[in-house]
Amino acid sequence: MAEDVLEINDSNFEAEVLKADGPVMVDFWAPWCGPCKAIGPIIEELSGSLGNKIKFTKCNVDDNPATPSKYAIRSIPTLIFFKDGAVADQVVGLVGKSKLEEIINKIS
Repeated sequence: MAEDVLEINDSNFEAEVLKADGPVMVDFWAPWCGPCKAIGPIIEELSGSLGNKIKFTKCNVDDNPATPSKYAIRSIPTLIFFKDGAVADQVVGLVGKSKLEEIINKIS
């Protein structure tokens, strides 16, 4: 995992995401999820090129059940984009790099 993608959990979610200074993307994933493994390198690449616009984070749904439950995560990967502590956009499933860039540019 790239150092630019911060692993978050139920206990630091509020501080790292909801109270963040700028926009934040949360990748809700699990190690056994094939599409999660496929989108991981795309997110790492974007964190290298767009990390100055948005904070990239990931939350393991198996290890942290409270946060995914709060946001009604039913399928993974689910990417939720937060701005000023509120949900600004959301993507479910494996999507391409251009779609993620489009959302990041829209909210940042």
